[in-house]
Amino acid sequence: MGIIVNQSFKNMVTTYIGFGIGAINTLFLFTYFLEKEYYGLVSYLLSASNLIWPFLVFGVHSTLIKFFTSYKTRADQDKLLNLVLILPAIVSLILGLIGLWTYDYLLDYFAGENELVQPYIWIIFLVALATAYFELFFSWSKIYYKSVFGNLMKEVFHRLCISLLLVGVFLKWVSVENFIYGMAGVYMFRTLIMAAYAFSLHPPALNLKLPNNLSPVLKYSALILLAASVATVLLDLDKVMIEYYLPIENVAIYGIAVYIATVISVPQKAMHQITNPLTAEMLNNRDKEGLKDIYQKSSLNLLIISGLIFIWIITNVNDLYKLMPEEYGISIFVVLLISLVKLFDNLLGNNNSIIFNSDYYRIVLGIGVILVILAFIFNLIFIPVFGIDGAALASFLAFVMYNSSKLFIVFKKFKIHPFTEYTGWTLAITAVFCLIFYFWEFPFHPLLSIILKGSISGLIYIYLIYHFKFSPEINQILNKYLKRS
Repeated sequence: MGIIVNQSFKNMVTTYIGFGIGAINTLFLFTYFLEKEYYGLVSYLLSASNLIWPFLVFGVHSTLIKFFTSYKTRADQDKLLNLVLILPAIVSLILGLIGLWTYDYLLDYFAGENELVQPYIWIIFLVALATAYFELFFSWSKIYYKSVFGNLMKEVFHRLCISLLLVGVFLKWVSVENFIYGMAGVYMFRTLIMAAYAFSLHPPALNLKLPNNLSPVLKYSALILLAASVATVLLDLDKVMIEYYLPIENVAIYGIAVYIATVISVPQKAMHQITNPLTAEMLNNRDKEGLKDIYQKSSLNLLIISGLIFIWIITNVNDLYKLMPEEYGISIFVVLLISLVKLFDNLLGNNNSIIFNSDYYRIVLGIGVILVILAFIFNLIFIPVFGIDGAALASFLAFVMYNSSKLFIVFKKFKIHPFTEYTGWTLAITAVFCLIFYFWEFPFHPLLSIILKGSISGLIYIYLIYHFKFSPEINQILNKYLKRS
């Protein structure tokens, strides 16, 4: 676990820096510097892009990680790299031509209440294309276990640039329209930087030769395309459907709640950057004991860290909303449901890496397609009745079923599960802390209250985890920094 702990910790630090900048953008700069409907527009454009980019990348970012170590010569590896460079370009060209052919229909779709979207429809495709190739080049670096720079670009760079653009809007140096164009430019520039870094690790040797085992590579890419699309659709379908049923500013209101809850997923994202290629290698080498060990350790460590973040969010959410304009206020119900989903995601550990780097991803694909249909139906039923709360309920139900199915599949096929004796204790401590500190109110300014309550709950939580030695890896990190002090 040495390389995992080292790079995961660095990734987590950079990811939290990115999320900190993103929190400033999402909770304050966007809410105070942009009108609510334009904030909703930006949220919608990015959510729609997130629905499209998995189709453009055609699953090759996952294919690269799964198959790269199975090729033993540099020439064979270069053939695979050539293929993953070309496939997204071909798919993007086809889908782009379809987009041009249906452009008038898209304009008609956004006519009426949300016609603000019409001039910027093309930006959805541009950002999706940039994101698709960024993910490809990020995977290119991860096959050499170099994830820190890519994580910095993924989590920090674009958010910092958007902060600067928002300040420009506030100072009236940048118009709202140019802000949106500038945002798209940031995503494109980020991809170019990532490409340069990836090529520095392994320069491409362009030729027309196809890799060996082309059939399983293409088959895996096509299936991963659908499987990855399932997860992405489950994440952003609710925002897109909110735009259909409600005024577009509701997308911004809901997006703030989702962003607050998404902070819980940071540890999982950080660890995934390095556990994914390691899991693929263990599966290729049939290292069952190593696979079980990394599964349980990743689950417990992620649960411990995300449990503390969950406590901080749930117990401070009311004070957090007091810091924002009143029109962005939302029910605690939304934050709670989405936070529970993210906590469940962390409990899975490297479950996704095990499934999507094994031969059983087809099963998850079938289940995922069914759940996307169910999620669409849930949103169709709940949003008209409950509004934004209905979107959160639909996402919660869909993800609980999806994650439960993935836990069952790994247990059934590999005879391993992520739970240890400390899993239940961690969940129990998290629940008790939420109940105690949520109802413990401080009569101070909201920001001071958040700092005070977070410090008290955090110190007690960390002490319990450290004292009872829940995780050797976490204790090792704490001992390292305690000795320095």
